Amino acid sequence: MNGNQIEALIGMLATFGLLVLMVLPSVIGIVRDRRVDRRIREAQERDGADRRAQKSSSRSTVPSTATWYAEGRRSKKLVNS
Repeated sequence: MNGNQIEALIGMLATFGLLVLMVLPSVIGIVRDRRVDRRIREAQERDGADRRAQKSSSRSTVPSTATWYAEGRRSKKLVNS
């Protein structure tokens, strides 16, 4: 190998090294996101299995519009009296 070939080799290695340094954070982020997604999916599957195991009523626990209206009317009466 002569001097020009060694310089070219060093230049290619430096370029490759810079490329790796620039791509590495993205690859680390992608791997981390996939790991977080997997944990979330596992937690949702566990939660889904827990919910299927529990028996809950089919009725909604949210008060109806009539209940909200009646509570508002009662609180106004208390303030006015």
